[in-house]
Amino acid sequence: MSAPDPPGPPSLDRYQLRAAVRSAARRLAAAGVASPEVDARLLAEHLLGTSLVLSDGAGEDFLPAYLALVGRRAGREPLQHLLGVMWLRGLELRVRPGVFVVRPETEVVAGEAVEAARALPTPLVVDLCTGSGAIAAAVAVEAPGARVVAVEIDGAAAALARENCERLAPGRVEVVGADATAPGTLADLDGCVDVVVSNPPYLPPGSVEDAETARYDPRAALFGGGRDGLDVPVAVVGRAAALLRGGGVLVLEHDPGQGAVLRQAARAAGFATAATGQDLAGRDRYLRAVR
Repeated sequence: MSAPDPPGPPSLDRYQLRAAVRSAARRLAAAGVASPEVDARLLAEHLLGTSLVLSDGAGEDFLPAYLALVGRRAGREPLQHLLGVMWLRGLELRVRPGVFVVRPETEVVAGEAVEAARALPTPLVVDLCTGSGAIAAAVAVEAPGARVVAVEIDGAAAALARENCERLAPGRVEVVGADATAPGTLADLDGCVDVVVSNPPYLPPGSVEDAETARYDPRAALFGGGRDGLDVPVAVVGRAAALLRGGGVLVLEHDPGQGAVLRQAARAAGFATAATGQDLAGRDRYLRAVR
């Protein structure tokens, strides 16, 4: 019996593959995607299963699948939904449609909570409105001495938070399905918590201009309620005031225009100090208050 023929060359050689990715980037740029080159590369690597730099080409099934993904991205379907993953502070988190996609500005919010937790040997940290569990997982991974409790009212998001936290920090995060602002939620921890962190819904009505956010992120995770979007954030400040021990720290993400109101709300709730921190773009982005 003769030996089987050796496999033929890939249908796209390395030069054709890179040309296809460059063409995809141009298509995404024309569609208004903010980072077309990066998105085109990540979609290709998602299908290739390896870095584009290391790839010598692609098989015959690559191009149709790649063009389909690029078309969906050009239609402004979120990159994270297409890849099935998103990232925060170097962690790869799973994501699903119907659950809020974590944003780059939350990097500094999570970092502030991590720093506060690391200042103690065995801190108790509560993440209110945890969504996908991104911040809770980051705290658990970066502050390994911490006990972390995460609260989320939406069932699908809470299920994803459990999945993300258990995969990234096994046994380290307890996810509670509950209203983060209700007085009875975690009432047994009142006065005992060292750090409360939260990225709650906070957008004012009508403030969403990005097509991807408007079409794909759940409204309940975006809008904070009331004329200025502050109903939920102010309620979180009140709940945090009850949960925290004296000297405990609250880190609360907010819209750039909400800093003054939330500092005032923190002082009214009994916090000793309240200050506004900035995100990586220099915009007012979070409240840091000490009980």
